[in-house]
Amino acid sequence: MAKNTQQSPSTDHQGDPAPPQRTSSGDQCVSVGGEHAVFRRDDHRPSQSPYEGGVFKLELFLPEEYPMAPPKVRFLTKIYHPNIDKLGRICLDILKDKWSPALQIRTVLLSIQALLSAPNPDDPLSDNIAKHWKANEAEAVETAKEWTHLYANGP
Repeated sequence: MAKNTQQSPSTDHQGDPAPPQRTSSGDQCVSVGGEHAVFRRDDHRPSQSPYEGGVFKLELFLPEEYPMAPPKVRFLTKIYHPNIDKLGRICLDILKDKWSPALQIRTVLLSIQALLSAPNPDDPLSDNIAKHWKANEAEAVETAKEWTHLYANGP
């Protein structure tokens, strides 16, 4: 049975508040309502990512076995990405077999940000998007930009 309470994504598993995390590329992880994580990507510098400027909401659930078992994370915001399926599930090794109790929630969020910067169509969760990415990467990136604008309030 899962825990009845959820921890904010911006707290570590001991419950200590953590400030929003900013990466070297200007991205920021913050919490909203203690239940969802939001990625805010600043537009003040150019980026190669089609998700630049998007605000992506995630659902974060800590199972009863946490920290021995990984958190369950999924995108609530619709996204065009080969490693994220239409239900928002994420193909990321640290959320599966590479999980370690030493990892923190902020590490998970930063790993998801890294996945947004470097989609991996060779290890897809969405076969159709991965095929599109491999067949015509420029077109797939444009579709990802369009979806970011439509669904993630991007530019």
